[in-house]
Amino acid sequence: MLDVEAQEPHKGKWSTPPFDPRFPNQNQTRNCYQNFLDYHRCLKTRTRRGKSTQPCEYYYRVYHSLCPTSWVESWNEQIKNGTFAGKI
Repeated sequence: MLDVEAQEPHKGKWSTPPFDPRFPNQNQTRNCYQNFLDYHRCLKTRTRRGKSTQPCEYYYRVYHSLCPTSWVESWNEQIKNGTFAGKI
């Protein structure tokens, strides 16, 4: 599958994620999860096509800003084990 640790984006200025009209409520759980999925889908697609994964950095920054670290670690472990419930 994907090597999650190898996909760390470059260091730089990180800002708060912009408003996403798909998630207008205060509870940002779905926003967190969707950006996690979008990041991994972006990596998978761009890697398969031999293109740069730099555009995927946006999703990485958003989900790292919104998601608790424990969730991300759990999801990454599930991806490695092949038990992740999301469709990537």
